[in-house]
Amino acid sequence: MTDYREADFSRLRTVPIAQRPNKVDPSLLAHPPRPDGDPSFAAFWDSLPDILAARDLRYVAARLAHAAGRRAVVLMLGGHVVKVGLGPLLRELMHRGVVTHLALNGSAAIHDFELAAYGGTSEDVAAGLTDGTFGMAEETGREMNTAIAAGATAGRGMGEALMEYLQRRGKLAAPEVSVLVAATERGIPVTVHATVGADIIHQHPAADGAALGATSHRDFKRLAASLPALDDGGVVLNLGSAVVMPEVFLKALTVARNLNGGKPTGFTACDCDMLRHYRPRVNVVERPTLAGGRGIQLTGHHEILIPLLCWAVIRQLDAR
Repeated sequence: MTDYREADFSRLRTVPIAQRPNKVDPSLLAHPPRPDGDPSFAAFWDSLPDILAARDLRYVAARLAHAAGRRAVVLMLGGHVVKVGLGPLLRELMHRGVVTHLALNGSAAIHDFELAAYGGTSEDVAAGLTDGTFGMAEETGREMNTAIAAGATAGRGMGEALMEYLQRRGKLAAPEVSVLVAATERGIPVTVHATVGADIIHQHPAADGAALGATSHRDFKRLAASLPALDDGGVVLNLGSAVVMPEVFLKALTVARNLNGGKPTGFTACDCDMLRHYRPRVNVVERPTLAGGRGIQLTGHHEILIPLLCWAVIRQLDAR
């Protein structure tokens, strides 16, 4: 029979709970609706616990509100954020003067362009893949590639080219929901960072690889030129891009620091996505803030998390 030894619990040392530091006390806890029945967003926001992600969410909202009109706020978007209906909320942040630079991956630009021009987006991929019609919408491919080719000829970036095309196009089905249109109205720089072969407009007969490369590379330079303004209090938000925007941001940041004596530092970097991915964590949240600032990951469905953040920022701006 094996001789198992057992720890002698009678010799354990305990400590009085009054001497133990606590992370949680009643002042931090959530609370239910008030007896007066206040149905406002402010009442809901104030009811959240001041713990973990709720505390982080409050911090990011406060930094965005503080930066508005004072420091740069760079908004980086993946396509899913646009197609689940968040454009109108992001437009409001633009009109409130919060956003100073809008950076889109290719799919975000496509979804927003389609909503503005045609009033609909987000096709059934599985159904279209079966017969080879996925991504083959004639108007989307023709118009966006025409805009990009014209932009390349004129020395424009891809974002600027798409903005100018929508402005000249005349009739738009839903301009009031488009972030591209809102940026044009507010004079906010827009850059589009394409991955050749990843977007449906690249499979169209009108696609021009040279134009795609020239306009997207120009936008990379423009993003790098915007980043120094993040220094000492700016905010960069990565909303729903798991690969492209985190990679582009990291390279643009090193260009900015190379040209500007190590700046920007001291900014808030926040990643909002449904899952925690490697690249957003290391390329947006962790590495860029090692020299100062704070990195935060907020995890949740875009269509729930981002409205909470936007409403909280607007509330704080209204309270100024």
